[in-house]
Amino acid sequence: MEMTKKEIRAEVKKRRAEADLTALHEASARILERFTALAEYKEASLLLAYVDAKREVETRPLMHKAWQDGKRVAAPRVDGDGVMYYYVIESLDDLEPGSFGIMEPKKGCPLCETETGLMLMPGVAFDEYCHRVGYGGGYYDRYLERHPELIHIALAFEFQLFSEVPFEEHDILPQRIVTEECILTPGGIFR
Repeated sequence: MEMTKKEIRAEVKKRRAEADLTALHEASARILERFTALAEYKEASLLLAYVDAKREVETRPLMHKAWQDGKRVAAPRVDGDGVMYYYVIESLDDLEPGSFGIMEPKKGCPLCETETGLMLMPGVAFDEYCHRVGYGGGYYDRYLERHPELIHIALAFEFQLFSEVPFEEHDILPQRIVTEECILTPGGIFR
């Protein structure tokens, strides 16, 4: 029996809550190691990164690595018009609590205007075809519709993978999904 998006979100929330924090930290480190070995990361001069929350794959160490590697880093903020924008941040001190309790760039950070870059695409769950169940706001799909030239890769724990997740034909799929065990593309799994 197929699960609905609501059921999948509840299941992943439960899996995150039950996961050992040390195991999540170690899995995050393996995911970031795989991600930073990708040509897409090495060639990017700009990383558009979400700030991890609620036991997601840890992105803050990745932001630090990107700065060390000489890359610019931008993070998203949903502004008053309900639209998500990215703002350039130079350190984690440029973040403050924002929408949904998630850390986001402070108001004084410059707007990130770019035509090229590497975007981290968050998600609740994914399947082997790179279909994605998001958090339900549609912010990332709408952003990618406005910026189709961005490379977009998802980071996920293995427990976020399902054999199949519901999807719509208009959904924008991650070009890759990097987990602690494998890298998935719409064309296959690489372990």
